[in-house]
Amino acid sequence: MSVAFTKEESSETAAETLLPDRPVSPHPNLVTEAGLKALELQLRQAREAYDATVTIDDVNERRRQAASPLRDLRYFAARLQSAQLVPAPVSRATVAFGGTVTFSRDDGRVHTYRIVGEDEADPKAGSISYMSPVARVLIGKAIGDVVDAGGQELEITAIG
Repeated sequence: MSVAFTKEESSETAAETLLPDRPVSPHPNLVTEAGLKALELQLRQAREAYDATVTIDDVNERRRQAASPLRDLRYFAARLQSAQLVPAPVSRATVAFGGTVTFSRDDGRVHTYRIVGEDEADPKAGSISYMSPVARVLIGKAIGDVVDAGGQELEITAIG
């Protein structure tokens, strides 16, 4: 039976169950060990949230409640499948994926970031994606190197 012949509330609920997939980055899915564990945890949490919807009696409400966890399940399963674990850097001679870099801007501000995968990046918590413009100009550089990032000069002062 078409949704057109059901009550109006059902057509709204049906539309809510058709969530578009979360966009998946076209870049290689590089992850640190912590990033891989975080993806596994997020997949487990999405699965638990989806499993919790099974007990909902009303079919429309169950579909509505399951839509977001189901979308997350697809996303995190895809991200885990494509994850490429990158070991922690063994050398601190140059900026590398998984390492920490401290740099000063030409306006005097100093920043420290860990360069990580796209899913685990959180600039407010001190981590940036390896695909971010800043990380891309810093990777491979050494202490004392000065790079241009969006018209600002950044000088690398420490690598950890």
